[in-house]
Amino acid sequence: MVAKGYDYIIVGAGSAGCIVANRLSADPACRVLLLEAGGSDRNFWLKLPVGYYRSIYDGRFSRLFLTEPGEGTAGRPIMWPRGRVLGGSSSINGLIFIRGQHEDFDDWERLGATGWSYRDVLPHFRKYERYRGGESQYHGALGEFEVSDLRNDNPAAAAWVAAAVEFGLPHNDDFNGATTHGVGRYQLGIGRHWRSSAASAFLRPVAQRANLTVMTGAHASRVLFSGRKATGVEWIRQGQRFGAQADREIVLSAGALQSPQLLQLSGIGPADLLRGLGIGVVVDAPEVGSNLQDHYQARLIVRLKRPISLNDQVRSPYQLAKMSAEWLFAGRGPLTVGAGQVGGAACTEYATAGRPDVQFNVMPLSVDKPGEPLHRYSGFTASAWQCHARSRGTLAIRSTDPLDQPRIAPNYFAEEIDRKTLVGGMNILRDIFRQKSFRDLWDIEVAPGPEAPGPASLWEFARRTGGTVFHCVGTCRMGSDDRAVLDPDLRVRGVDGLRVIDASVMPQITSANTNAASLMIGEKGAALVLSAKS
Repeated sequence: MVAKGYDYIIVGAGSAGCIVANRLSADPACRVLLLEAGGSDRNFWLKLPVGYYRSIYDGRFSRLFLTEPGEGTAGRPIMWPRGRVLGGSSSINGLIFIRGQHEDFDDWERLGATGWSYRDVLPHFRKYERYRGGESQYHGALGEFEVSDLRNDNPAAAAWVAAAVEFGLPHNDDFNGATTHGVGRYQLGIGRHWRSSAASAFLRPVAQRANLTVMTGAHASRVLFSGRKATGVEWIRQGQRFGAQADREIVLSAGALQSPQLLQLSGIGPADLLRGLGIGVVVDAPEVGSNLQDHYQARLIVRLKRPISLNDQVRSPYQLAKMSAEWLFAGRGPLTVGAGQVGGAACTEYATAGRPDVQFNVMPLSVDKPGEPLHRYSGFTASAWQCHARSRGTLAIRSTDPLDQPRIAPNYFAEEIDRKTLVGGMNILRDIFRQKSFRDLWDIEVAPGPEAPGPASLWEFARRTGGTVFHCVGTCRMGSDDRAVLDPDLRVRGVDGLRVIDASVMPQITSANTNAASLMIGEKGAALVLSAKS
């Protein structure tokens, strides 16, 4: 069944896709179709900031991908949840809002992404941001996406920051300012009470535009071509196949896993892979699905001597009532927190030019994974991950079935420097725990524990117990070389009328959480589409 025609079709209503839909449909003459495989984001746990603990692994809102087992994960597959709901992963993530090092974007330009240096992208970060701390050289205050400073005070988290300063790290009041180096309180993607998601910020306010059609439950199956011109999109909805034509452009914003999958299903990818599955080759593009990157974290947990952990608070009816009142009347407290409250970036002995190579994420709680009960003791967690792992993974379709998950091989820790850097970050965390401001707060290192005294045992602990920080990127790399999947304007090489605008375009992963950069890619990507139109 073929639907009516549109000027633009956008696949994926996630972090980037919602911004693109908003910006393109601002012109009443542009007919825009936004396809989303998931459903509505109207759920309390998707709105309450701390609700990500319940939603991130919930199959109603998240598609749960499994990676291939690997040596770097002790033969374990790792589950990668990706948002399958309006707002995409911005509706289920841990809310930490941090752009990454300025050098991250200068690296992109050095790697061939002309026009994507920090100076180039800063105006796009500022355009979409509504920072409650006010406008500045680094922050925007007039955008749609609300960003707030941490509004929860925990004595153990404050003591950890003080201990990190004693260790020798500078205090940093704004990780989105001049530098990410140092330690401090994180900024979060929240307003006064509720989560900021791409859907709440960019889609819901314009959902009634007559020229914008938002279709949920629509799983894109392939891009349609006339020769090498992308002309439409086919999708599956309630077991039936539908299609629509795009007169101007098609934009894939399905994310770092499903944008390359859709390209491969549509005949753009490694020729041998496609021919082996009986798919006609439109463009032999060997790097579609390669350059896969992610942040992998190892978590250290100590037991606090006093009941000042969130583990204790959630088991006290009085504390639960207090939390609710703080959130309801003041927009503060534990219900406003994300996946990390404090943290920062540091240099291990392997860092170069004084540029941080590990990122820390610290929480006054402990749990095996989100969605499971907090531990019954007074837990405190500090995790470390590498800012820029050298290892690269791959993604490839297994069949022509668009509902079949692709083969995802992250190839974690294929490069030895990645192992050394992560262990170096874990050693720094141990040293911080032993500083004067923190050492008397805890009595037992629960994980990795005394059985992991040195580098070899720390590495073994990390590979057996660590996991993703949910930051997969890079599978449709942009660049100026002929092997790049996209040119710097995010156009798919070898065809016309097709772009990718999402985290898959990153030549190199950002040093910190990736959602802020994904939103920026949506903002800048929309501007590129609009400039081509004019």
